[in-house]
Amino acid sequence: MIDFAAPLAFLLLPLPLLVWWLAPAHRERVRAVRVPFFQRLVEAMGVTPGAGAVVLARHWWQWLLGALVWSLIVTALARPEYQGDAVTLQKPARDLILAVDISGSMEQADFATGNGDKIERLAGVKSVLEPFLEGREGERVALIVFGSKAFVQAPLTTDLDTVLELMQQTDVGMAGPHTALGDAIGLAIRQFETSEVEQRLLILLSDGSDTASSMSPVNAAAIAAQRQVKILTIGVGDPQSEDKENRVDVETLQAIARRTGGQFFFANDENALAAVYKQIDALAPKMVDSETYRPRHSLAHWPLGLALLLGLFSLAARLLPDKGWRAATLRRPTT
Repeated sequence: MIDFAAPLAFLLLPLPLLVWWLAPAHRERVRAVRVPFFQRLVEAMGVTPGAGAVVLARHWWQWLLGALVWSLIVTALARPEYQGDAVTLQKPARDLILAVDISGSMEQADFATGNGDKIERLAGVKSVLEPFLEGREGERVALIVFGSKAFVQAPLTTDLDTVLELMQQTDVGMAGPHTALGDAIGLAIRQFETSEVEQRLLILLSDGSDTASSMSPVNAAAIAAQRQVKILTIGVGDPQSEDKENRVDVETLQAIARRTGGQFFFANDENALAAVYKQIDALAPKMVDSETYRPRHSLAHWPLGLALLLGLFSLAARLLPDKGWRAATLRRPTT
């Protein structure tokens, strides 16, 4: 479909006619030879002298060519545009951050797979993150890993393949052996400061109690609640473990979720963690805003180019030797 962005430009079409009718022909003084027998000379020639301007008469095709060139120029000024097919853009209506515990306790091989085998806790989390991230297409996702310290592995982005690749490259102990839940929440809050969307969701996966935070996890959760950040916590590990540092602190994770209006989940195997992600999808479904528009492509260069070619053709025709096909001159009176 072709339309014009500035259709009022077509009001300029009659402008050359108005100039022709209302504007006087150009006059200028030229050198001449004065002769005493001028009157007899003009009588012998059978002409009547008078004031005016000599204007070249134009052939019909020159008038037609001039009108066509002017029409093409006005058409270009009207900015013809081609409207393409409708394109739908999806904008994220929610930002999501995954905060994954990679402390030393995540290397314990007590995470059950679907066939009953035992693998490391972090490996189990990685195996289930891929289908979860595939379901987040259209949303912005960030990845935070934490141990003794918390680090941004991937900032908020819609490039989920990169987020997943960075997660797969993460190993146990890269951020230190201890667990800093409060610092991970605080870092997530700072990441959300650049977010312009209203819905902000933090999914916190941890297998141990807080042992290294500079801020209490519950206090950090209270700040998150003030910033409209909702936290869903997932406990990964054995809550009855004899090793206190490797035991899941269910009470703290529940308190964190409760402070922000979120929810706590417990997952001790691959199937349970996959079920948790399905519950999260039901609890907080994917949020995407759609925007549809039609791309516009300017076509103004086509009439301009054709007008240029026709103008050059007209100029070349006037420079050719006179073979009798060009009109003679006439005198146009002036006021």
